[in-house]
Amino acid sequence: MSNLIPLGAVITLMGLLGLIWCIVKVARARKQGLSDEELRAVMQTTVGLNLGALLLSAVGLMMVVLGIILA
Repeated sequence: MSNLIPLGAVITLMGLLGLIWCIVKVARARKQGLSDEELRAVMQTTVGLNLGALLLSAVGLMMVVLGIILA
């Protein structure tokens, strides 16, 4: 159970990096001055990645909390 906390922290950081990547991707697309349709296409592809990264960070945080409770 002692490995659960560091593993959860690593998974949480991976999820946070994914969220930051999604933010940067959409910000770059907005700065490029794309049309509404092109910007919408970029955002539609990013939504799935954003939700996956959010899920990954939530699972990591649950692992950390569970590791703390069981320790």
